[in-house]
Amino acid sequence: MHEPEVPSPPRDGGFSHVDLDAVQVKVLAHPIRSRLLTALRRHGPATATALAQRLGSNTGTTSYHLRKLADVGLVADALEHGDGRDRWWRAAQDSHSYRVQRFADDPDAAAAADWLYAHSLRGYARLGEDWLEQRHEWPAAWQAASNLSDAKLHLSAEELEALVAELHDVVLRWRRDHADPGRPGTEQVILQLHAFPTRGGPS
Repeated sequence: MHEPEVPSPPRDGGFSHVDLDAVQVKVLAHPIRSRLLTALRRHGPATATALAQRLGSNTGTTSYHLRKLADVGLVADALEHGDGRDRWWRAAQDSHSYRVQRFADDPDAAAAADWLYAHSLRGYARLGEDWLEQRHEWPAAWQAASNLSDAKLHLSAEELEALVAELHDVVLRWRRDHADPGRPGTEQVILQLHAFPTRGGPS
């Protein structure tokens, strides 16, 4: 039986992370569940009704999928919210990761991880397209601060892994040191990182 440990919400601006196991990755590999978890992480605790409105679903379907996510420790009750009438939900962690190689002996989990990877890539592309359409509505300073770039490096697999880990450490430090969402002049910023080997391709 899968009995995940669900952490309490960080009270000190801390950052929580989970390395998905086979059960979790199979549960999360679903369009609605993936979108629900993303919505809770990006916008904070919410009721099933509010999430259904955001996702264009219905409350019954949303509640069902939230319970599935809760069963594997990816969402939890937001007990600090609500008034006893409505059930509020929160993301149990700030982020997750997974390695397909971990599921070599579980074809279903490996397929679920592949689906999640592809689903995430499509979501990243949509975010970029949304910014492209909306950027002229933002102040010039935000337009200048935004970035879309790439870099070509020649690395070994070990060096690439070390580089990604170092970049993650930098992002985590910035997230920890700038954790207050109420600071004047700030907005939620999405920072994407893609790193993979390529042979040939566009010059």
